[in-house]
Amino acid sequence: MNWQTLFHMQRDLDHYILQQHDLKNEEVFEKKVLALLVEVGELANETRCFKYWSLKPASPKQVIAEEYVDGIHFILSIGLVLGIEDYKENVPEIKADITEMFLHIYEAITILKKERTKAAFNKLFYTYLQLGDNLGFTAEDIKTAYIEKNKINFERQDSGY
Repeated sequence: MNWQTLFHMQRDLDHYILQQHDLKNEEVFEKKVLALLVEVGELANETRCFKYWSLKPASPKQVIAEEYVDGIHFILSIGLVLGIEDYKENVPEIKADITEMFLHIYEAITILKKERTKAAFNKLFYTYLQLGDNLGFTAEDIKTAYIEKNKINFERQDSGY
């Protein structure tokens, strides 16, 4: 997939948010990292993969997709803060179930927070994309859901979200 297009869309959204909230000179990296951690938790909650005590099924795929692309938004946004504007998959496949994938993602976020390197970013992005694959999302599914949610995010900014 051409990630550069989504990076450009994210840059436009980030710029718009910073202007709307008069944050042009504020450092927001750590806030974005925390937001990503929260979004990953919300996604895990919708998949219910860790809820061994419950028989309730996962949320519908549409709900999971919306939560999943919230994570994509913050990953792209963090990449932009680090000066990264494109992504090429180049990390070996991780063989893990969905619960383990979430734990790998949390670990990758923590490492990225400390290191702030392109290698750490690539590891996080790849692991997150692999989770998407494990959840049954194709690259086209992700792109379509991202574009839809990006429009909603702009609308939310315009309505005082």
